[in-house]
Amino acid sequence: MSDDPRPRILCVDDDQGVLDGLQRTLRSIFVVETAIGGRLGLEILQAKGPFVVVTSDLRMPLMDGVEFLSRARALAPDAVRVLLTGQADMESAIGAVNDGNIFRFLCKPCPTGVLVRALMACAEQHRLLTAEKVLLEQTLRGSIKALTDILALTNPAAFGRATRVQRTVAEIMAHFEIAERWPVEVAAMLSQIGYVTLPQRTQDKIYKGEQLTDSESAMVDRVPQVADQFLASIPRLELVRDILKLYPQDFAGAEREKIPPLPWGARALRIALDYDVLESERGTQEGLFDILPGRTGLYDPEILEAFAELRDRGKKEAREHELTLRDMKAGMFFGEDVKSAKGLLLIARGQEVTPSLLERIRNFSSELGIREPIRMIEPLPVAKLSLRFPVQV
Repeated sequence: MSDDPRPRILCVDDDQGVLDGLQRTLRSIFVVETAIGGRLGLEILQAKGPFVVVTSDLRMPLMDGVEFLSRARALAPDAVRVLLTGQADMESAIGAVNDGNIFRFLCKPCPTGVLVRALMACAEQHRLLTAEKVLLEQTLRGSIKALTDILALTNPAAFGRATRVQRTVAEIMAHFEIAERWPVEVAAMLSQIGYVTLPQRTQDKIYKGEQLTDSESAMVDRVPQVADQFLASIPRLELVRDILKLYPQDFAGAEREKIPPLPWGARALRIALDYDVLESERGTQEGLFDILPGRTGLYDPEILEAFAELRDRGKKEAREHELTLRDMKAGMFFGEDVKSAKGLLLIARGQEVTPSLLERIRNFSSELGIREPIRMIEPLPVAKLSLRFPVQV
């Protein structure tokens, strides 16, 4: 990419003469790319992007400006879109503003001064949106990292469950080719954050699958509400909060009560969490998919069936090793809990080995009395938490 500080603009029209005129008019202020027709425009948008502004004529053969700008929005959502139209096309242009989420539409012929001022306003709009997006991503990423770091320090068992469940939902979403994955992944990572408010004894009983008292069960029932209070002050997490509030509901319950269906993310998270709880209680994956389908009405059968196939394939392809700390490598996962000689949980099953974690545990292994070798897993690569947060434009 060039270091040219001028904003980059893509101009699309079916008239080469018009494009040549735009090139001459704008090249002192912008870096201008041109394309004859919408199809070529989409190709250039993919091959030579990113662009700050995309302009298009409305009346073009094969693909009109409305269709082109709608497709351009999908390919380059951050680019600000401008529609050029004749006076006779005004009604169509007004409808196109909604269909293509167009920032400006200009009437042809457009005076040079009006055109330049409009495009400069578009470039400024892009700058503001980009700055907002960067700030939002940094704010969300930092907030979520702070919460998960707290969880890792205060409750390694809950943090281990959160990381296992996140990998599970990432695997399921990859299978179903879900486009907007970040709300479900973030919901999985934050699904255990409310457990930090529970007494340690209660947390231990939950992790071991032991029977809870009535008062403990009441505290656990309040965990989703506590988690929602934690997240309420973080902007743009509405989708995450909805998933966390709705996932405990039964899949069939929505139909019985005639309420809107549960979000896909809530259905996937319920399966991932219940599977992990069962696996922790039983200490094995064997027979779990004999139990889950028997819980009639609780789960989305399509997601459950796909997850069973994915787990069966993963068992066949994942490799297990008994390794000493010296032989472990970053990217592996702990196949069992790692405890100190006194029984203190240090690392929960399923946590990924990172360079910093490996260095820390190696340094303190003799003091903590860690038993070796440790069962480790080398699974197939699974999508990691990306934290790419879209901004509506």
